[in-house]
Amino acid sequence: MAPSPPQVLHLTGKQKAAILMLAVGRDKAAKLLKLLHEDEIRDISIAMASLGIVRAEAVESVCHEFTKNFESPDGLVGTYETTEEFLRRALPSDQVEKIMDEIRGPAGRTMWDKLGNVQETVLANYLRSEYPQTAAVILTRLQPAHAARVLSLLPEDYATDVMMRILHMETVQRDVLDSVEATLRSEFISTLGRSTRRDSFELLAEVFNNFDRKTEARLMESMDKRNHDDMEKVKALMFTFEDIKRLPRESLMRIVNEIDREKLPLALKGASDTIRKLFLQCMSKRAGSMLLEEVASLGPVRVKDVETAQTEIVLTIKNLANAGEIDLTESAGNDEIIP
Repeated sequence: MAPSPPQVLHLTGKQKAAILMLAVGRDKAAKLLKLLHEDEIRDISIAMASLGIVRAEAVESVCHEFTKNFESPDGLVGTYETTEEFLRRALPSDQVEKIMDEIRGPAGRTMWDKLGNVQETVLANYLRSEYPQTAAVILTRLQPAHAARVLSLLPEDYATDVMMRILHMETVQRDVLDSVEATLRSEFISTLGRSTRRDSFELLAEVFNNFDRKTEARLMESMDKRNHDDMEKVKALMFTFEDIKRLPRESLMRIVNEIDREKLPLALKGASDTIRKLFLQCMSKRAGSMLLEEVASLGPVRVKDVETAQTEIVLTIKNLANAGEIDLTESAGNDEIIP
């Protein structure tokens, strides 16, 4: 093969990608761009706009380089396993573990992208032990909606302190931001990557919790026929709206204070009398009477809407459990049906 022309030797990966896009034509390039991340599209667009005139031999060389990388008839397959195997051939084990832990952590191309995909309760628990100034720097890098959800889970005094520091924060120096980012990468994201290798039964239980009733019943029956013992293990880890009756009164009181009260009448419309009475016991007589009136005034409702309302309340309960504010493994000793 003839050596690459001088122009190609100085091209960056982004410039080569831009040349390929131009070479395949607008229609095909448009389809490719739809598959790329927003940052990738921006980088390629900037490179494309600054290319200027590209000689024909340079275009040919870039295209040849691209096709040469895909000469295998089976193509390429990239997985966690193949990536780890590839890294272990070149790097020490401890370095490989660090890289793989970060890869397995929340999705995102940058550290701040990854942080934006961390569950609010997990991030809030981490920030509780940080200085308010550090928490303020971190929250300013998140989307406002995500930052709001995190702040709502922090102690009031601490959250207020963080917000005041956000208001009066001066320009953050690059070295300070780099230091915070490095700490997050080494102490939080990598640890989170290791801790999120969840038990497969727990994962499937969460999946079942998010099915609608018909799908849940259908697939549960199918799973039970395939392996009864496995399905029983999954059932034991599931938490449904009706499982609220297993919780102690203290936990239920905390739940009542946190759930969306506008969703409660709809959720109770399709609940058992047991669940209704448990909620009423956590309210004043007047508030309970008003709740029952709201339930009665709803009239006929779609099962799907009831299930959606119940699922939202269950999600709130799980968030409280993840934050350590209630324990879903506790039993109230009231599994029997109240007549």
